[in-house]
Amino acid sequence: MPPVNQKVLGHAFLKGMYDDAYFPDHVVDRGRAILLGLCERIEAEQPPDLAALYALTEVATQEFNALEAEFEAAGSEIETVAREVIAEDFCFVAAAYGFAEADVEELIAARDW
Repeated sequence: MPPVNQKVLGHAFLKGMYDDAYFPDHVVDRGRAILLGLCERIEAEQPPDLAALYALTEVATQEFNALEAEFEAAGSEIETVAREVIAEDFCFVAAAYGFAEADVEELIAARDW
């Protein structure tokens, strides 16, 4: 079921990557889908605290780890700009669901990028 959070619905996920031709849109689309999937899981599971939120973001971060190979196959990679854009969107998601105090390093602690 798609997210219903109005903040999420109005947000342009991974905009900085879409705006940069270095990142192929078809791969960025997969990253956007990961973030929307995270939103769906948050809405479905209603994490009661940061620990539960971090468990959900760990899964999404691992999905981004797996996406690195697709970026490389398309002549790109998750590098500095991408890391910052992705991290900002993880923070946005946390705040949109009432976890503004979430630590960005904890949100993406499982990252390989």
